[in-house]
Amino acid sequence: MTDPVSASGALAGTTVIDLTRVLGGPYCTQILADQGAEVIKIEPPTGDETRGWGPPFRDGLSAYFSGANRNKAFLSLDLSKAEGREVLFRLLETADVLIHNFKTGTLEKWGISWEDVLQQRFPRLVYCHITGFGDDGPMGGLPGYDAVIQALSGTMSVNGTPDTGPLRMGTPIVDLGTGMTAAIGILAALLERERSGKGQKLDVPLYDSAVALLHPQAANALMTGRPAQRIGNAHPNISPYDLFPTKTKPVFLAIGNNRQFAMLCRFLGKPELAEDLRFLDNAARVEQRDALRAELAALLADHEAESLTEALLKTGVPAGAVREITEVLDHPHTRHRKMVVELDGYRGTGIPMKMSRTPGKVHSKPGRLGQDSRAVLRARGWSERQIADLEEAGVLIADEASEEAGLEAAG
Repeated sequence: MTDPVSASGALAGTTVIDLTRVLGGPYCTQILADQGAEVIKIEPPTGDETRGWGPPFRDGLSAYFSGANRNKAFLSLDLSKAEGREVLFRLLETADVLIHNFKTGTLEKWGISWEDVLQQRFPRLVYCHITGFGDDGPMGGLPGYDAVIQALSGTMSVNGTPDTGPLRMGTPIVDLGTGMTAAIGILAALLERERSGKGQKLDVPLYDSAVALLHPQAANALMTGRPAQRIGNAHPNISPYDLFPTKTKPVFLAIGNNRQFAMLCRFLGKPELAEDLRFLDNAARVEQRDALRAELAALLADHEAESLTEALLKTGVPAGAVREITEVLDHPHTRHRKMVVELDGYRGTGIPMKMSRTPGKVHSKPGRLGQDSRAVLRARGWSERQIADLEEAGVLIADEASEEAGLEAAG
């Protein structure tokens, strides 16, 4: 459990009750926790299903779960029981944010609706509901999953080539993007609360987030009325903006203007290519992308990818060798930027925003189901007898091993 004395960061003093599972919600609350918020993750007795999404596993936790659940306290509570809901209400008395991704209608079924209950009892509460498609509309209330939303939102349609057909993005971009959107929305609502004194409800669907991320394909379609085409690694609006083979590994060139193109041509020993009427400006290069690709591929064929990348970047030409994940995690720049963190056997990606006065911090590693159940309630005034009664009723689930380990460490 997070030590409130040592908690620091821009969001220190902010308490988040996290009822989310899987990825979008947990990723959102991890962002908040990294910046100092006290996040109490409340799981059902069966736990967040991603605890079992592996291999790989370490210390009984899946890598998938561990990647989005650090810096939190772990409490297990059966909210389907009235006693469990009363525990939740008592926790909300001192909370700033409640976030969940239950299917629309679930909390309402349990008597925890925003309009009729939470808004009335906790007027300063910021309430965030992550859904698949939102609460209303033709698809409102339907369940949503990253890959399904990638398909339905058009994200999948623009990924791939004419030969491959649509391809799922390799990373769960919809879940992660929705988590970021939710975090931004929560912070905006907390800032607005400083002026109004009132909380509010945030409706953050995966579908809406996915549509908002369709740039520039959606902007192109809105202007032309034509659907986007699958063009692999190339860019619909820019050329050369594509992956090219070299002697060792592929290199991506991301040339955004005429100056960069001229610099590239000089570097490759063919400056006259920048004066070729076929490639004189970006619009011409887009029209003649196949001819340009053939020219550049021939010039790049004998280069070594990593040294080429370094030389081009120092010249001012955007380029990047395609690295494997293990290479990235072990790269000197990754480590210099502290984008791999380690704590008591836990290893994870670092905190991307570097704040000068209130930096984020990784202070606790992902925990076992219910490991902090008793500690969270004790810290908020529950007696040992009350805690024992909740356990006997099957409302509160506590991890005996974690409790014993905590007591030994304290002793």
